Amino acid sequence: MRFFRIIITLLCAVFFIKSFAQSSENLINRINKKDSVADWSVHFQNTTVTQLHPGFAAKYSGINSLEDGYEIATSNTTTIAIGRKLWKNAFFIFDQETTGGGGLSKTKGLAGFPNGEIYRVGASALTPFVARAYLQQIIPLKNSTFENQSSDINQFAGKIATSRLVITAGKFCITDFFDDNKYDHDARSQFLNWSLMAQGAWDFPADVRGYTTGIVVELIKPTWALRFASVEVPKIANALPMEWKWNGANSETVEFEKHWKTKNNLSGTIRTNAFVTFSRAPFYKDAIAAMAVGDSSLSEIITGNTEGTKYFGAKYGFGINLEQELNRSIGLFARYSWNDGKTASWAFTEIDKSLQAGIEINGNNWKRKKDVLGIAFVVNGLSEDHKNYLKAGGYGFIIGDGNLNYGAETIFETYYRFYIASFVQLSIDYQMANNPAYNKDRRGSVHIPSIRLHFEL
Repeated sequence: MRFFRIIITLLCAVFFIKSFAQSSENLINRINKKDSVADWSVHFQNTTVTQLHPGFAAKYSGINSLEDGYEIATSNTTTIAIGRKLWKNAFFIFDQETTGGGGLSKTKGLAGFPNGEIYRVGASALTPFVARAYLQQIIPLKNSTFENQSSDINQFAGKIATSRLVITAGKFCITDFFDDNKYDHDARSQFLNWSLMAQGAWDFPADVRGYTTGIVVELIKPTWALRFASVEVPKIANALPMEWKWNGANSETVEFEKHWKTKNNLSGTIRTNAFVTFSRAPFYKDAIAAMAVGDSSLSEIITGNTEGTKYFGAKYGFGINLEQELNRSIGLFARYSWNDGKTASWAFTEIDKSLQAGIEINGNNWKRKKDVLGIAFVVNGLSEDHKNYLKAGGYGFIIGDGNLNYGAETIFETYYRFYIASFVQLSIDYQMANNPAYNKDRRGSVHIPSIRLHFEL
């Protein structure tokens, strides 16, 4: 009954916000007829994900292991996204988010965790917080043409320059700007798995909820783009406190993006990025040596149980991201990512190399043109130092069974998204994970069916 009361309440909120947004748009159009960009952007989303998995075989379990018995878990997120134009080509974005529920096994036990809508440390009760609060200045470049842009979450309806410099400063999710992929980027409507919605080996800088503070500079042209970001990193592994220090704690990311059209006018994009992160993350080799003499202090830092007092070396890596239309109904995507794996995973998840590929098919061929079928496969791996640390009995912030019989963690995911109404989507999702947390001693496949209900205005 509680679930149905929540849904009824949310539906009422959806209709209220939709009416408010339409009234605001009409008012904006009357007041500001000469301006090509709306003064306000008001949007709302709510996503509920319920997942379960039956029992599976395991020789042993550790403090971070996926529960080997039956489990079920539900998560819920709500976002109210408000944007206000400040002056010509300048905007302020404010997103208030509320989360509740949890992930399977307290969001531990799989590096490619199956629910991208939940984070590792959270309260089961609904918890509100500020997700985004940033200023954005767009500078149209000389001789630029203009194209229409629709209203969307954190996006204003109107004309936008095809050649522009964009400067963003404040609190945001760095994947709002980097590693985009139109087939595989949004756990609220596409693939749910953490290692599919982004480059798995990009330990992208963020607090435990997925947000950071800093600056992003983008040079955007009609067929290419170049981006750079400098942002804060967690003070404690995968936790909320953040910091930026020029000589010890910061993360820089650069990305180049290239678009093209085939002879049949089918679009394709390649994105390549690289990152370097400086933080308090210890080296795995140092932690192994300390554990050998009974010193667990570095391990406690790696697990996120304590704050380190020393700044260690850099973690660096790169990624390649591809998408290509095959026809108006089918699109392909692929990503490869790698990091050096010497310092501990610190922000996103414990993956040091990852390869993914998949396909998206819309329902044109079966007369459901707004429905979508997605199919993907991902292979995740670890560096030698990371393997040795887990084999020695070490733990990270999301995986660790107390021992390791190493094998690549492989994940298959497929979903079907039903378009129920203009603002309601229902998805049926299935994932199968082999070697959870890279451990062949946790034998057999883990089967994870899910139901996702998504409202968006």
